[in-house]
Amino acid sequence: MYPDRRRVLAAGLVGVTGLAGCLDDDDRLNDDDDAGADEDSSTATPVADPTYDLSVTHDIESWDGYDPDWEHPTEPPALDAEVETVIEGLEVPWDLAFAPNGDLFVSERVGRITRYDGDELAEVAAPEIIDHADAVTPEQEDIGWWDGGSEGGLMGLAVHPNYPDVPLVYAVYTYEAGSDEFRNRVVYYDVDADNPKETETVVVESIPGHEIIHNGSRIAFGPANYLWVTTGDADDPAVTSDPNSLAGKVLRLEPDGSPAADNPELGGDDRVFSTGHRNPQGISFLPDGTPIVTDHGPAARDEVQVVRPGGDHGWGPEGERGRDADTYPGTEYDRPVAHTGTGTTWAPSGCIFYTGTVADGWRNRLLVGGLISQQLNVVTVYPGGGTPPEDTSGVRHDADWTDEEYDAVSHSLLEDELGRIRHVEEGPDGEVYAITSNRDGRAEEPFPEDGDDRLVRLTPR
Repeated sequence: MYPDRRRVLAAGLVGVTGLAGCLDDDDRLNDDDDAGADEDSSTATPVADPTYDLSVTHDIESWDGYDPDWEHPTEPPALDAEVETVIEGLEVPWDLAFAPNGDLFVSERVGRITRYDGDELAEVAAPEIIDHADAVTPEQEDIGWWDGGSEGGLMGLAVHPNYPDVPLVYAVYTYEAGSDEFRNRVVYYDVDADNPKETETVVVESIPGHEIIHNGSRIAFGPANYLWVTTGDADDPAVTSDPNSLAGKVLRLEPDGSPAADNPELGGDDRVFSTGHRNPQGISFLPDGTPIVTDHGPAARDEVQVVRPGGDHGWGPEGERGRDADTYPGTEYDRPVAHTGTGTTWAPSGCIFYTGTVADGWRNRLLVGGLISQQLNVVTVYPGGGTPPEDTSGVRHDADWTDEEYDAVSHSLLEDELGRIRHVEEGPDGEVYAITSNRDGRAEEPFPEDGDDRLVRLTPR
């Protein structure tokens, strides 16, 4: 049973398989989750697992959410929400992953993976991460911006598409590879084993990392069952456009770590799907399967990006190249769908393109967690040049230098009500869940509060 410091509320995840009725400082390091890395890109060596068949099918039409003819909503989104705490006392939770059978897995940056199956919250594994991905306490006074330690540690989490027949949970974490040398790796654990930690299997090794900032890294199995991995630049912008480096990239893989067969040919590592990212911490998918990513900008300039094969998203050797209206025009960089500008920062983290019907006020919209902004961002994406939503209250992202195929309108809600929102996820019940990141040392008052950090259920109203 998980330690007593956690309390699962009685109104929380009941039966998880059903879950019904239940979950800037512009000039400082803007990601807030804002640092080098070398160009250590290893050759992909597929995992050979003698216990499980890792292979999957790639028929996108079999995806439950597949809707190639989806339409964007034209009415304004719901801008108020009921908040219900489901689990409290977490230590900088980073990601949520619902398994096909309803099991819920949570990663905490301090180095802990837990599973909640409707009856108990139990530790699955504790990877040996860097030793200063700490959590502050709600009672701690005079918390400094770095008191919570590194932005690295245990980060993204994903469940094998054939779970529970293939009971593997994937994770990405930061480790020290040598004296003042840091890397990130993607691994998986057999959560049915007597000691899952002993089953750690490396899927991707030696992703450039950093002791303090810009490690990324969200992972997710997409609509066609590929494993997607976002990576930060590890404070070395020069390598993000280099296809031989795994820093500042979006990777697309088979579950065994090998590259997807139809990945773009960029003349470098075959696992690379797109380049020129700075610190992408969110990835989701439009109903037609198109990947959409959130990326931290420098001193504001945060972006929502539609990611295409071989795309270069403009972060690289020249620092702020391609990051605002002055630098995108006249380049071939892939343009953002939404760009916060030079005076506004979201510090965007995990996101979900919500397609359920329970939270109808957010249906077919991108929900994006905000860290330094301490808010939930709702982004309505629509065809560029098409009919925009019938709404004038949001911020329009339809400049002539942004994405040619898509425009967007963004709204915000829950500002300073939950604090730093690290990730947003859709549960198998169609409910919307979010996790806070108030114990990482960077929350603004009054956070962290007693009970932080939390897993909450959000119901639009």
